[in-house]
Amino acid sequence: MAFTDDYNFDLLKNEAENLVIRELELQLKTQPEDMCRCNECVVDIAAITLNSIRPLYRFSLLGTLYASQRMSEQAYTDGVKDAVARAIDKVRRNPAHD
Repeated sequence: MAFTDDYNFDLLKNEAENLVIRELELQLKTQPEDMCRCNECVVDIAAITLNSIRPLYRFSLLGTLYASQRMSEQAYTDGVKDAVARAIDKVRRNPAHD
């Protein structure tokens, strides 16, 4: 019997993903037309951003409330904005494809 058969890891969620995706959508709207917006580049930007910020994992109602509180803190949202901007710049300079 596999370990994952005993536990429901589907309940585990990183709430920072939603915040990063919303911010990425906003920032891509302001990028020049020559900025690649293919799936590989956009998902790469999201992954780079998520790897550079503090995760907000939750699995319970209490965890959801905590994550919501953290996401509403200005310092956290400012950090996400900066991290998305850095990731966009990094992928623009070095796209994952030719």
